[in-house]
Amino acid sequence: MISVLFAVLTALSNGTATVLQRQAARGIPDREAMRLSLFGRLLRQRVWLAGIALVVVAAVCQAVALATGPIALVQPIFVLELPATLLIAGLITRTPVRPRLWAGVAAVTGGLAVALASADPVGGHGGVDGATWTVALLATGAFEAALLTAARTARGDARAALLGLAAACGYSLTAALMKDAMARLDAGGVGALLTAWQLYGTAVAGVGALFLLQNALQAGSLVAVQPMLTLGDALISVCFGVTLFGEHVRTGWWLLPQLAGLVLIAAGCVVLARSPLAAGEREPAPGT
Repeated sequence: MISVLFAVLTALSNGTATVLQRQAARGIPDREAMRLSLFGRLLRQRVWLAGIALVVVAAVCQAVALATGPIALVQPIFVLELPATLLIAGLITRTPVRPRLWAGVAAVTGGLAVALASADPVGGHGGVDGATWTVALLATGAFEAALLTAARTARGDARAALLGLAAACGYSLTAALMKDAMARLDAGGVGALLTAWQLYGTAVAGVGALFLLQNALQAGSLVAVQPMLTLGDALISVCFGVTLFGEHVRTGWWLLPQLAGLVLIAAGCVVLARSPLAAGEREPAPGT
């Protein structure tokens, strides 16, 4: 399927971008958190700019994936971004991949396979009416406000996790807006796309999510950020797919293997995020 192929390409680009952005953000002082000056510091770092370039590539691939497949199928595939990135990093740096890292890769990929096979997301439509979008935006805004309020009083990894979930919500909203915009392109051509507020909403939501992610990465460890970012994006996107686009996923007893898949993904993300490769470092040599 074209949508699956481009979703995988999106995951590769986004995963690499996240690690590069983490390398740039971890040197920023705490006093710059939640300030626009944070971007000023990051813009002077080539590593961060390379990460942003990959974000652009990922956005193009994501648009193609969402235009050709259900959002409830496309967005969960993005959980592959971390294991794929670490394996590529190990290959490029000629660093042996340790058994623990392979176990994390197996947990994430196996969990994704189980979750998607049991959920079997299908169907859906392209366009969303204005009234439905109003309710969705209000609910999303309230959820984001609650997360940001809690993050202001939290510190360290707790703050990073809350901001990571807020970023995930922003990325899910970006995907939903992008899918609706692409549907208008299919229905009315370029003119319909350029006059659709969803196109510009995609840009605003994407920039907001990126800002939240930078602050999440600056606030704490990748171990705290990555599971919340990965699982949050997948689950919230499924909610958008079902409520906005009328997509269907299996329920009933099928929820049990879906939950088991999510647990595997979460465990795998924690293992992978603790790898030295996730921080841009080499794995220690055997016996050290």
